[in-house]
Amino acid sequence: MPTATTIVRRAAVRADRVADTVSLDHAARSAAAGSLVAAGGLAFAVALTKAATLEDGDALRLDDGRLVTVRAAAEDLLEVRAENPARLMRLAWQLGGSHVPAEIAADALYVPANPATAELIRGQGCLATPVSRAFRPEHAAHDHSTCGHDHGHHDDHDHGHHGHDHGHAHGHEHPAHDHAHDPGHVHGPGCRHDH
Repeated sequence: MPTATTIVRRAAVRADRVADTVSLDHAARSAAAGSLVAAGGLAFAVALTKAATLEDGDALRLDDGRLVTVRAAAEDLLEVRAENPARLMRLAWQLGGSHVPAEIAADALYVPANPATAELIRGQGCLATPVSRAFRPEHAAHDHSTCGHDHGHHDDHDHGHHGHDHGHAHGHEHPAHDHAHDPGHVHGPGCRHDH
């Protein structure tokens, strides 16, 4: 079975090398590993040499040189709107403090559909409508996989660091706590987040 070990970013994907396409939701694009079967039936293993999030339009390079294009799969989300931009911005700040991934559009936010997030949205006086669409959330401010590097190239080499999963590591240890808490709670620097 061919194995994918590297990511080719969208700008560097050559159409003549694409052998198949695989649709992955946000969680799978963030932690691609194991075995996958692409839309055309191509089965392959994923063993990335460094942790990185796959974006819509990126490709996985197989060890035989072929590429498998990654598409963002539709998933259940909440489309969030507010009566004014300030209210929506306040909600975005709350979501970020709660480590809820969010996609920011011109006049709406898109977030994963779950009861805790829906409660937080209602608590901020915003309207949430269930939708099914591809989810392309913003990168977290502390996501080192997006900082300081031009990823328009093939990414065939190690950047000398970041060869481990970053998750929500903040560079130091914190005591663990249970994440089932008041959805309005804003995390301070003393929290560790194991999602």
